Amino acid sequence: MSTSTRFTLKFPVVSMCVLAALCGQANASELLDALAEGSASASMNLRYESVSQDNAVADADALTLRTFLGLKSGSYKGFSVTAEVEDSRIVLGQGDYSVGPTGYNVGQYSVIADPETTELDQAFVQYQSDSYTVRAGRQVIALDSHRFVGHVGWRQDRQTFDGISLNYQISKDISAFYAYVNQRNRIFAQAADLDSKDHLINISYQSPVGKFTAYGYLLEIDNATPNSLDTFGVRYTGAVTFNDVKYSYTAEYATQSSETATLDVDASYWMLEGSATFSGVTLLAGYEVLGSDDGVYGFSTPLATLHKFNGWADLFLSTPAQGLKDAYISLSSTLAGGKGSLVYHQFDADESTVEVSDLGSEVDLVYTKAVLDNVTVGLKYARYSAGDINVDTDKLWAWVSTSF
Repeated sequence: MSTSTRFTLKFPVVSMCVLAALCGQANASELLDALAEGSASASMNLRYESVSQDNAVADADALTLRTFLGLKSGSYKGFSVTAEVEDSRIVLGQGDYSVGPTGYNVGQYSVIADPETTELDQAFVQYQSDSYTVRAGRQVIALDSHRFVGHVGWRQDRQTFDGISLNYQISKDISAFYAYVNQRNRIFAQAADLDSKDHLINISYQSPVGKFTAYGYLLEIDNATPNSLDTFGVRYTGAVTFNDVKYSYTAEYATQSSETATLDVDASYWMLEGSATFSGVTLLAGYEVLGSDDGVYGFSTPLATLHKFNGWADLFLSTPAQGLKDAYISLSSTLAGGKGSLVYHQFDADESTVEVSDLGSEVDLVYTKAVLDNVTVGLKYARYSAGDINVDTDKLWAWVSTSF
């Protein structure tokens, strides 16, 4: 398997200008003091993954090791610099899998989206004051539940963005976030990165009865083909405790328009979710609908942490043209010194046709346990039973991770 090495950065000019200004205004002693106040971090994640699918390609398995090494300077007049390198390796030759969409062994094995790669994961200059934070460079951006914008941290090569972002605390209860992104560094290494012209806007108000959020995500791939994906939505989350039971609830609604040279469509999204936590046990139920436009287009969330939603088997990373209804229920609890969860999904089409109505079901299991202060082990399993589309799929993960 070939190796991808990525050290490009789409916002070097802004970062270098800020650094030059910072160095020009400081004496050597002050800069050395800021550097001495900095910190270093490291983490490793060794994971085995296997995939078995009822199709013509071979079953896949992979043993990979992800390593993060990070440095963060101290602060000088509000300025600081963060840099982090990420490396993902196949261990002991265990790497019979496809990566996709333009990766290794495409069409030979089932997909495990963990390419071998070495890259600059984050590299940004930050200015922070009492009320706002500005970052310029490569950075992680994760908003709300990650449903629309996230870092896909489950994969060994997580998603980051090149751009500039502003987080502004307007008042004690109101905050606003804006980012302009001109490159999406996706989870498939450099070959699948996308130049973009994305605007991300997220404004929230923390009221006495819960948190209200309004957002607009205006996405465009920067190429010669006309395209746009504009999403506007609102979200509410709240919680209340009654008789030692904590009740949490979430409601969300969004509309989306997608325009290309050959297609001009609209779709809507809504989600309701509620949970009750008592004596270390959490019961959760939810219903999510990614709508369809006349069965030709399904609501899309290309910047999301997609593995977190619609089943861990990842059969719905792209929404079917018929849309997707996901009714789910989960049980989570502490168990033998660790934490375990059982999740069930029932999938259906939003706009059913004679050929496509039942989209299958899925059972997910996960258990994690901290065995030392900084070492965690985990087991995870997903079993998807096919409906009118996709194929029966089994996925198994086992991992050990550490950070220091």
